Amino acid sequence: MHSAPTKPLAPTRRDLLAGLGLAAAAPLVLGAAPRRALRDQPARPAVQGGRTVLLRGASLVLTMDPALGGGPLGAVGNADVLMRDGAIAAVGPALRTPPGTWVVEVPGRLVMPGFVDTHNHLWQAAIRGGCTDRDLFGWFRGCTDPQRGRLTPAALHSIVRLAALDAVQSGVTTLVDWVDIFSYDLIESYVRALAGTGLRFTYAMYPPAPDAVLLTKVKRELVDPVPLASFQVATHAARAAESHNRAHWEAAQELGVMLNSHVLERPEQRADDPVGVLTDIGAMGPRLLINHAIHLTDAEIAAVAEHDVRAAHCPLSNMRLASGIMRLSDLAGRGVKVGLGLDGGTNDSSDFHALMKAAVGLQRVRTTRAEVFPQVPDVLRMATLGGAEVLGVADRVGSLTPGKRADVVVVDPAALNFAPRFDWVGQIVFNGRPENVEAVFVDGRALKLGGRLVDVDTQRVVREAEAAATRLRTA
Repeated sequence: MHSAPTKPLAPTRRDLLAGLGLAAAAPLVLGAAPRRALRDQPARPAVQGGRTVLLRGASLVLTMDPALGGGPLGAVGNADVLMRDGAIAAVGPALRTPPGTWVVEVPGRLVMPGFVDTHNHLWQAAIRGGCTDRDLFGWFRGCTDPQRGRLTPAALHSIVRLAALDAVQSGVTTLVDWVDIFSYDLIESYVRALAGTGLRFTYAMYPPAPDAVLLTKVKRELVDPVPLASFQVATHAARAAESHNRAHWEAAQELGVMLNSHVLERPEQRADDPVGVLTDIGAMGPRLLINHAIHLTDAEIAAVAEHDVRAAHCPLSNMRLASGIMRLSDLAGRGVKVGLGLDGGTNDSSDFHALMKAAVGLQRVRTTRAEVFPQVPDVLRMATLGGAEVLGVADRVGSLTPGKRADVVVVDPAALNFAPRFDWVGQIVFNGRPENVEAVFVDGRALKLGGRLVDVDTQRVVREAEAAATRLRTA
């Protein structure tokens, strides 16, 4: 990505905030901006949070904040984005450049918040493409259970790093990793791998027994010291495990974090009565995140809505495992906050564009109605601000509102799969692919520039993950 030093200027307060007043009135008549050979430029060293960065000359900025621009996505045409001290400082046309700013030229590009992945299992990258003829239970028996028991700290670190960097290059800036790995040395390796990527992440820890001591130790010693990390308690809600579910919920309350549970991914799990269990232990509320939630009844959807329970929708893995189609339009109609999740190994990639497209398409297949929720603006919001709302962090991330953390992606539409231009917003969902994500910033720090990960030897990452996966398969 092209960058250029700037001449020291004496900006006024009005200059720095100019974008706030002008954004709503900015026209969306976006002319063809002059382009530069951004991909031919060497990636600069990672930008630290204290540095000021200006993304200058974007053809379109989707802020996800209607107060800043046009329509539900807060669109601003021909605009700049100013980041300072790891936060969004201003958005708008022709922003004044503070002294010492690193200017990144983005003509002809689209700028938007990073994707928020509300459900993942990164370690499952070790078994990508595996058990392709199995349903959920066959996947457990044939792929996850055998591999989990063979993990070593070194192998786990290599595989998690590979998967996390794949998420970064795809435009993911925040993710939740639901992890059922139990020994402390493995957990330490897992968190260290995540922290090393620069991602904003939540470690959702599933303890095999009601072990509040281990949960507290992991949170305080491993997760809390990482500035961009947070913690959740994970569980499997089921009548047979109700005492464990209750202990997990009590631990989550004690630690002040969310409870995160898989719920009704397969119809056979109806016998577990997970929603009934979560109700009986008192967990139904905004600090409960349920994943998949495919086979909810009308009464259960009403209960989820009434208690402001949050949900993660994983359409690609649900298709892969023949699990069914979430009643997303019904949940949204009741006001349930729903985000999107990649869901680990049964996604087989970290392609958030494909995830959005599947979320739209599956509801149209389910209802045979093209006008059903989600439409393009809905699914783009789900992928960003909606995901942040699900996780309870919308005050910090999910939109380019000044004051929020600077988690930003730059998309290049000048590609064979994206061009020619017709409706760029729709093309983000239906045409976009990870290779169109040209730059990724997390907390104002560049993790990807010019189409390449910053300070990452990707060939080495792949080699190490390949070696680790080979050792696991032959163990």
